[in-house]
Amino acid sequence: MTVTSAIPATMRAAVLHGPGQLSIEERPVPVPGPGEVLVRVEAVGTCGSDVHYYRHGRIGDFVVREPLVLGHEAAGTVVACGPGADADRKGRRVSIEPGTPCGSCAQCRAGRYNLCPGMRFLATPPVDGAFCEYLAVQQDFAHEVPDSLTVEEAALLEPLSVAVWACRKARVAPGDRVLITGAGPIGLVAAQTARAFGAGEVLVTDVLPHRLALARAAGATALDVSRNPLHEAGFTPTVLLECSGVPAVSSEAIRTVGRAGRVVLIGMGGDEVPLPVSRVQHHELEVTGVFRYAHTWPAATALVQSGAVRLDSLVSHSYGLAEAESALTVATHDATAVKAVVHPQR
Repeated sequence: MTVTSAIPATMRAAVLHGPGQLSIEERPVPVPGPGEVLVRVEAVGTCGSDVHYYRHGRIGDFVVREPLVLGHEAAGTVVACGPGADADRKGRRVSIEPGTPCGSCAQCRAGRYNLCPGMRFLATPPVDGAFCEYLAVQQDFAHEVPDSLTVEEAALLEPLSVAVWACRKARVAPGDRVLITGAGPIGLVAAQTARAFGAGEVLVTDVLPHRLALARAAGATALDVSRNPLHEAGFTPTVLLECSGVPAVSSEAIRTVGRAGRVVLIGMGGDEVPLPVSRVQHHELEVTGVFRYAHTWPAATALVQSGAVRLDSLVSHSYGLAEAESALTVATHDATAVKAVVHPQR
């Protein structure tokens, strides 16, 4: 192993033992294996999935059965290289793509590695995540970032990648009218990404005033659906990016999509959605889902570097590693929370 500087033998990690049970523990610093690099983790965004695991101990079939380190939106600096890894990577700032596919299954060979059945994804049981001081990852999934990006922006390239993948699936193009339901972090970056892809109009719906204000700041039209129902808005989108994960919201939104429109289901939450089949058939709508992303980091990085997407506007709260539990619970007592970022080196 090639090292840049002295690396401690142990590190701190925020470990989940069950619903609502998080503790800061000492763990061995991982040793990078063949083709891996060791990253000094400097920023980790808190995702809704992290919050869900913290509250409920499971998401669908993924159950926390043994101690688990949360966090998968991560960035930092390469400090060591394992056998076969490029030694020139040492000292480079990187954004971590948190899924490592097998590389040999039919989906991987077809380029759809996000659908790899053998995917090992950070902070998805039983794979530990990034709420820790050091992390070993495959060098191909440690994407170098330019100096113009802050470490927080580098970490949030992960949720931006979801938006890039969704806009690609929806084939967002100049002149499209895009409806985005839900102004959470994904909805907000989806609004910016749709504009960057050339959408002529972007309408974002939500019920929280501060999130709607962020949507307006991103150049979108904002609609408070607690006061003005979507079906009365008179907006007929060519593309729907459904980010709320609420079945009733999804169903209502699909009913507004115009002829030959494209519907992409992004938000997770409901196992079933009441599908307005007559609308889908009579308007020849395309309805698809997205699961994570593939080959998105270069585009996401370029969008931020060019200024077309502003990720810093998402960061509402910042914590040290010892405060990781606060990052997971801030939304329950602060209505203005959008994205909490944990800094493991603090």
